[in-house]
Amino acid sequence: MGEIRLPRHMFLWSMSVVYLFAFVSLYVQIPGLYGNEGILPARWLITPTEKPLAELLQDTPTLLWLCPQLGLDIQQGLELICLLGILLSFGAMVLQPLRDSMVFLCLWVLYLSLYQLLCYIFRDNLLLETGFLTILIAPLNLFRWKSSFKYHDNITFWLVRWLLFRLMFASGVVKLTSRCPTWWGLTALTYHYETQCIPTPLAWYAHQLPQWFQKLSVVGTFVIEIAVPFLFFAPIRCLRLTAFYLQVLLQVLIILTGNYNFFNLITIILCFSLLDDDQVGSWFGHGKKKKGKTIISWAALLIELGVYVLIIYGTRLYFELEVDWETKSMSSKTAFTYHQFNHFLKMVTLPSIWIGVLSLTWEVVIAMFKCACVRGFFWKLWAIVQLAVFVTAATGIFAISLVPYTFIEYDTHSNIWPGVRKAYEMVDRYQVVNSYGLFRRMTGVGGRPEVVIEGSMDKVNWMEIEFMYKPGNVSGPPPVVVPHQPRLDWQMWFAALGSHSQSPWFSTLVHRLLQGSKDVIDLIQVDKSKYPFSQQPPAYIRAHLYKYWSHPKRWWRRQYVEEFFPTVSLGDSTLESLLWQHGIKDNSPVERSPDGPIPDALRLLRAYIQPLSGPLVLWTLFCTGAAICLLKTFCSRAPRASKPRAAPAETKRKAKDSPGTGLEKKDQGKKREEPASIQGGSKVSEERSTDADRRVWKRK
Repeated sequence: MGEIRLPRHMFLWSMSVVYLFAFVSLYVQIPGLYGNEGILPARWLITPTEKPLAELLQDTPTLLWLCPQLGLDIQQGLELICLLGILLSFGAMVLQPLRDSMVFLCLWVLYLSLYQLLCYIFRDNLLLETGFLTILIAPLNLFRWKSSFKYHDNITFWLVRWLLFRLMFASGVVKLTSRCPTWWGLTALTYHYETQCIPTPLAWYAHQLPQWFQKLSVVGTFVIEIAVPFLFFAPIRCLRLTAFYLQVLLQVLIILTGNYNFFNLITIILCFSLLDDDQVGSWFGHGKKKKGKTIISWAALLIELGVYVLIIYGTRLYFELEVDWETKSMSSKTAFTYHQFNHFLKMVTLPSIWIGVLSLTWEVVIAMFKCACVRGFFWKLWAIVQLAVFVTAATGIFAISLVPYTFIEYDTHSNIWPGVRKAYEMVDRYQVVNSYGLFRRMTGVGGRPEVVIEGSMDKVNWMEIEFMYKPGNVSGPPPVVVPHQPRLDWQMWFAALGSHSQSPWFSTLVHRLLQGSKDVIDLIQVDKSKYPFSQQPPAYIRAHLYKYWSHPKRWWRRQYVEEFFPTVSLGDSTLESLLWQHGIKDNSPVERSPDGPIPDALRLLRAYIQPLSGPLVLWTLFCTGAAICLLKTFCSRAPRASKPRAAPAETKRKAKDSPGTGLEKKDQGKKREEPASIQGGSKVSEERSTDADRRVWKRK
């Protein structure tokens, strides 16, 4: 593997962009979700207490405990944390010096503060774990304008590759260990495109593809998620690059067909750990010229071809791929059993850990060799101390990550050393390492369940309340909102999978709509002309459960299933009992927001942002930052104006008038008498000595 300066730079810039997306997406939704008049007011979760601040932070590590000291209520504290995160992430996006370890530590602490309070709605474990690794990868040189390359950078960047392996391998394994019949029957994608949380318009077209292609796509998903991740640690560079392009291809297809906020963007960012400077430079036409083939390169090529043939043969064997030339299609089916797959999992889980150990050891050995080549006792000692610290941190994170990683296989998990388990339990609340398993089971096999809320003024004429993002109107196309995450629309999808009693917040949502809460209405529709009760809140509200299917001629068709939530009104005994039953009835009056420069500034900014939708705010900030980065790039590459050369006469005059010693004049006379060849040789030797001096100064 070559140098990783460019992939590391891409990783840090991309992480600042993802943090920007995350903070902006949450900021625009705070009043409706967690505001004083929102669905779940955050003041219910942070109650005044007489405990010391250190004890409070130990129980629940969040900066919201500091709100009383700052004269802010909890909603304003949430907004202030988001705004600080937006400011820091935007600065890191446009200014390279701010892509610093301390800045990313602040971003991680800010987002962890939000997660600790709202973890029952947040599903951002991957961002927190990747953000923690970013702290180790980023340079610690906030006051320097150019980031320095450290000898331990390859070790910390390797942790990103290990996280990518755990994420992808576990995501592929759980699809089969869950015994979901759609994954085993290779029919999961025939349901996925229409039943996912928030589909895109391209998902409708993907759903119309023939079934044989859908089944072949499932086979490709298994290969990319289970077999290809082992190539992340391959000693041959081309195998790692092949794994990179296959992983990115899968993530891009998911982004095009589903609105999964910034999750897939983070996965693509993790794939940067498979690149090196030569590969990134080749994208911009700066790659190195290929040298002639040697015996080693020919051997590597043969091994590479052998790996590709093995993967293709294994796919053909275990999924019984057969080409039907008459119908121009391909048949496929699973040719192994659940017990056979479990046996395979027991065989590969422990070796995969040892592969990780060997790969990390190799990176450590290379870093130690580089440190040994450093000149100067002090600089060598300083490099070794830095290396020891980061090797210890990387080894600790790797060891702790084995606990959630081995959740996929019981025998290996039970053999984990108890000390490692205890360490994992200590850091679990900080989301430093996590377990993953995406799309474990395919929901909505019998049709996409969808909750439709209706309001009425007279209990006779009912009007549907249509959301901005989730499916509702059968004639309306699905939206494209990535990387924004409309959390209420996501929770509505989860609520439709069960009864309303399993989603206590739904009763509060109905209660706020009956009250006409503007903050909650903004979550449903920013454009008030599309909200049927913008002038006056409805007197009655009910909710029905429908099943939705993709329609070949229009976007959706639906069928009524049952009543999801009974007809209620303000003061209704049924609604009041539900609020009391779930413990979300709040009779205490809402305290007036405190006055001061910070609260006034927060209210002013909120009034300006309130009429705008989340994707609009998010993309406006991103495009502004991207434009600044492009302008800086173009300005730095612009040719500088060269100074005009002096005329020959002026040069002679300067040479005659310039002071010098007699010895220098004698030397000049000798140089005139020397042959041209000797003068040329002396010039070359002088240039070499100058270059050597420059290298020494650069090294210092």
